[in-house]
Amino acid sequence: MGRKIAIVGAGAVGGYVGAHMVQAGEDVTFIDPWPEHVEHMREHGLRVTHARDVAEFSVAVRALHVTDVQRLAKEPPVDIAFVCMKSYDTAWATTLIEQYLAPDGYVVSLQNCMNEETIARVVGWGKTLGCIASSITVNLPEPGHIHRGAGKGGTAHTVFRTGEVHGRITQRAEEICRLVGTADSATVTSNLWGERWSKLVANVMGNGLSACTGLSGSQMLESEPIRRFSTRLGSEAIRVGQALGYQLEEILHLPPETIARAGEGDEAAVRACDEQRFKDGKRVSSEQRPSMGQDMQKGRRTEIDFMNGLVVREGAKVGLSCRANAVLTDIVLRVERGELSPDPRHITEFRLN
Repeated sequence: MGRKIAIVGAGAVGGYVGAHMVQAGEDVTFIDPWPEHVEHMREHGLRVTHARDVAEFSVAVRALHVTDVQRLAKEPPVDIAFVCMKSYDTAWATTLIEQYLAPDGYVVSLQNCMNEETIARVVGWGKTLGCIASSITVNLPEPGHIHRGAGKGGTAHTVFRTGEVHGRITQRAEEICRLVGTADSATVTSNLWGERWSKLVANVMGNGLSACTGLSGSQMLESEPIRRFSTRLGSEAIRVGQALGYQLEEILHLPPETIARAGEGDEAAVRACDEQRFKDGKRVSSEQRPSMGQDMQKGRRTEIDFMNGLVVREGAKVGLSCRANAVLTDIVLRVERGELSPDPRHITEFRLN
C-alpha cells in the first residue's frame, strides 16, 4: 500500500482493473479523454458488472480529464502509470504522464498489441514494463459502467501476465502482478514478448472480423466460412511470430502449432480447433464483441493497423506473405472510412486462393 498509481485510459480494461485496485484499497487516479465518462465517475463512481457468477460492485474513484492532469504537478509524483489507451494513442498518453513520474517510477503497457517500444521511446526501456490481459472480454457500454461478458478466469485460466522487457523476474513485475491480481488471476512471466505475440494472434483471429462483419464472437463462431478465415488469420500470424523467434505460448487454449496447421488445411487440426473454440464460446455471453467490433459500433478508429496490419508488415520483414491478414486489414479500413457497411458477406463470399 502507499504507492501512487495512475490509470491513463479508464476504458474497459483500465476501468476494470483500476476499479478492483480501488476496491482493494490502492491509491488510484483515473485519467481519461471522454468527458461524460469522467463526470459520471466523479459523481457516481465506477460500476463493474459481469455476465455471470460475480456480484456487481461500485467504487468511488478519483477521475481526471486529460485537461486536469496538470494538477498532478502539485502532488507527490506517480509511482506506477498504467497506459490503457488504444495503440494509436500510446505515444501521447505516455508523454502526458511521463513528466509526473517519480524518479523510480515506471510505465506499464496494459493494452492490446505491441506497444512497449513506443512507451520506451518516451520514458526509456528501464521504465517500461508490460502486462497482457488474456481473454478478459470487457467493454464500456455507457459512462461509468464496465461490463465483463463472462465470469472470472480464476484457476481455470490465468488472465494477467506481467513481465519485464528483458525477461528477468523482478520486484517491479511482482508488484504489478499483485496489483492486477486484485481483478483476476495473474502471474509473472519471463516471456513477455512471446506472451505479447500470442495475445496478438488471438486478437488477429477475432477483432477485425467482428469489425467488418458486425457480428458478435458467438455469431462468428457459428459461421463455418468465418471460422475458417479466422483460423487462417491466426495461422499466418503464428508463422510470422515463429520466424521472428518468439517463444509462443498457448493461444485460445490451443497449442500454436495446432492453429497454424489448421489454417494450412490439416483436417485433424481443424477439428481440434473447432472443438476447443466451441467449448470456450460457452463461457462467454453470446452478445460479447471483441474490442474492435465495439469500436466500429461506436464509430471509433480501430486498431487494425496495429493488429492484422502489423502481422503483414512483420511478415514482409521475414519473407512471409500474409494475404488473409492483408485482405482483412483493407476491408476493415474501408468499413471504418464508410466506404463499406459491416456485413458478414465481406468474408463469407470471399474466396482466398
